[in-house]
Amino acid sequence: MTPLRKVQSIHTGQPASDGAGVRLTRVIGGPGLERFDPFLMLDEFGSDNPDDYIAGFPAHPHRGFETITYMLEGRMRHEDHLGNVGLLEGGGVQWMTAARGIIHSEMPQQEEGVMRGFQLWLNLPGKDKLGKAGYRDIQPADIPRLQTAAGVDVVVIAGTFDDGQVQQAGAVQRPHTEPHLFDLRLPAGARVVPRLPEGHRVMLYVYEGEVELGGHAEPVRASRLVRLSDQGEVQLHSATGARVLLIAGKPLNEPIVQYGPFVMNSREEIEQALRDFRDDRLTA
Repeated sequence: MTPLRKVQSIHTGQPASDGAGVRLTRVIGGPGLERFDPFLMLDEFGSDNPDDYIAGFPAHPHRGFETITYMLEGRMRHEDHLGNVGLLEGGGVQWMTAARGIIHSEMPQQEEGVMRGFQLWLNLPGKDKLGKAGYRDIQPADIPRLQTAAGVDVVVIAGTFDDGQVQQAGAVQRPHTEPHLFDLRLPAGARVVPRLPEGHRVMLYVYEGEVELGGHAEPVRASRLVRLSDQGEVQLHSATGARVLLIAGKPLNEPIVQYGPFVMNSREEIEQALRDFRDDRLTA
């Protein structure tokens, strides 16, 4: 019998503001990032009040990691110094590799209605932090979707979904961190047991309903992030229905030093990033 992954901690997101005043919930971010390695930040945004999102995220820099934006509802326009322009719509994903440096903006393309989604920051290994920047717009039609025998709908954004009956590669595969990112919709009474690599850091963010985890006594309610142990099986069940982001990746086990939009391995590298940005050499 395969042992179950144990709950290491449960986190509740905190209200925050970013960009030019966009209101959001910061689920991961701040001190103790090593606990979530290779992930650096998870933000959830969602509002039908334009005042909460209309100012957007004007041009700003990044260095040393990747950003993944998954839009549930709404429209956001991306532009960057490389000349990339993309429209992120409901069901779509923006995967951006900041690496050595990228300067981009993300601005709403609506004046009313719901804007809802997530942004996840994924670290890069030290040897790739000064590599080439890149950007990819992934349209909803290009993201694999499937339904398990138990009726669970799965959006396979990254990695490979495998429950022993169906296997599906996601839209993105990345080396080193080997991320898995699935959006799971469990109808009432459904159960799913996704197979994940041993040693991967695994987190579950319940954003609708509540789920029961195999081996854990209490149901996990919405707006809670669960960090699991790095070994064993993951069992999810929902008596009433739920939506869950499953996030997994291979820890880099490298030092993490962050200063705002820059994430490097040492204070000296952060200081260099600040000098490069000041001297207009961040993207050189």
